[in-house]
Amino acid sequence: MLFCAPAVAAALLAFLPAGCAQTSHPHGAVQSFDGAKALEYAAQFVALGPRYNGSQGYFAAQQFIQKQFAHDQLEADHFTPNTPIGPQAMTNYIVRFPGKKDGVIVLATHYETNYPLRNINFVGANDGGSTTGELIELANYLRGKTLDGYSVWLVFLDGEEAVDHWTPNPDQSHELFGSRHLSSKWQADGTLKRIKAFLLLDMIGDKNLDVVRDTNSTPWLLDVVKQAAANTGNSKYFFATKNGIEDDQLPFRDRGAPVADIIDYNYGPHDAAHPDGYHHTAEDTMDKLSAHSLTVIGTTLLETLRLLNQQSH
Repeated sequence: MLFCAPAVAAALLAFLPAGCAQTSHPHGAVQSFDGAKALEYAAQFVALGPRYNGSQGYFAAQQFIQKQFAHDQLEADHFTPNTPIGPQAMTNYIVRFPGKKDGVIVLATHYETNYPLRNINFVGANDGGSTTGELIELANYLRGKTLDGYSVWLVFLDGEEAVDHWTPNPDQSHELFGSRHLSSKWQADGTLKRIKAFLLLDMIGDKNLDVVRDTNSTPWLLDVVKQAAANTGNSKYFFATKNGIEDDQLPFRDRGAPVADIIDYNYGPHDAAHPDGYHHTAEDTMDKLSAHSLTVIGTTLLETLRLLNQQSH
């Protein structure tokens, strides 16, 4: 059942699902993102098992994404990068929802899990699963009509995780393959110039949500996200700390696109048994995730879209 509460501005109602009552808000009649539904999608996705390149779960994950967007403008972007473990066939997925304004807002995630040289049981519930579920549910707010503002593209990137995480070759790239490939491709064909904002989601399902302000992202775009969080009553979940995150935003930033990495890197306890929390461990499981956190992120993203459509950048 759809949960309805204050959050998203009236400008978005033209492409929000029907069935929820409207409420008053300083920014107009609003409607909340359904984090519970996003969590359901994430659970279905994570149940496919580890999604490292070439695994059974990896191919099942690709089929899952294709099924979710079978009736949308879905592009399968196949590429084969050279990696420290040899050439690996990979696929990015781009889902396009057209808008009336000339320009594109990209919402992106990676969907695979890291190569299991040590941890074959890593299912990446938060790390790849939560964000995949979030974007699948977000599509329900975009689908069915031409958007009044910029086009919105949902991008599911492959190859973010290191294929040789424990034996990196310093002379060769061993991660971010999908974003390196797609940013280069879009630069060559002119698409990159159309991107008004590249918003990356990573590890946003943590029950103790605390989105870091990424110093490798574009300051003005982070400020738009901050304003969106304030508008929707979600400021306490954003930007209490700063850190420089190396993630899929970097290849797009380095080619001139405005980027924002929306990431809660502080995931789980940090002690002798968990030096990096639950990150890249078998404990990154669905029980660590929260529908409320997914609601907070989704609601803030929808307000971010509204604000970006008012920008002249």
